Amino acid sequence: MLWYKAWLDTRGRFVIGAIVLPCAALFMVLAYPQVMGLLPAVSPSVDMTGALGRQIGEAMELLRDYRSYVWSQWFRQTPTNVGALFAALLGTGGLVTSSGGGGAALFTLSLPATRHRLIAVRAASGLAQWFALAFASSLVIPLVSPIVGETYDVGAALVHALCLSVGGSVIYSLALLLSTFFSDLWRPWLITLAATVPIAFAEQMSPDLSRFGLFGVMTGQYFFRTGGLPWLGLLAAAAVSAALLYAAALSFARRDF
Repeated sequence: MLWYKAWLDTRGRFVIGAIVLPCAALFMVLAYPQVMGLLPAVSPSVDMTGALGRQIGEAMELLRDYRSYVWSQWFRQTPTNVGALFAALLGTGGLVTSSGGGGAALFTLSLPATRHRLIAVRAASGLAQWFALAFASSLVIPLVSPIVGETYDVGAALVHALCLSVGGSVIYSLALLLSTFFSDLWRPWLITLAATVPIAFAEQMSPDLSRFGLFGVMTGQYFFRTGGLPWLGLLAAAAVSAALLYAAALSFARRDF
């Protein structure tokens, strides 16, 4: 009963993500031949001097082989935009409100389960959905790459999916915590997204943070550049996510309805 209710609370958002993310990955792969065809025409016309020129030059270098193209166009960009949106969306609602309206919270609390169990099931259900989205969209790439005459290592896709899902669990957990304070879906979602903006900006300004920070972990930058897992970043993200979920459990247990 609890698992089914948790699924009902988020199934619409999950289904949309299950359509949008894999389709976006498919279109990114299919665009590879067109990008490669345009690259020779663009390269001579770009001025590579100055800081902006160097950034453009680095971006163009990342398009010259398929593995770099996939990382620069998918794994580096998806976590900071679409992935963060869906991680936050899956974390909102289902506790003090849901699609059923204001009486949903009272119905939830009337179920024969403790508040700690209620939020544990909600957290586990949402995290499972987020991990499913991260892995499904990542595995689309090695599956459809032969269409454009390329191959992509399944193991690399799984590693990137792990980095994306573990890093994104922080965003999910923050949204779930905020959902214990607000009785609507949108304020927790918007506040969560607003909170990630300074983090993304700080990581862009610091090379160390960009490698081991939240979005650095989600993009799998360290794995792409060195072939090794960002263990420090993964453990830190898991610890922060666990702390946020614990805080959400305490907040929900103490809330007066």
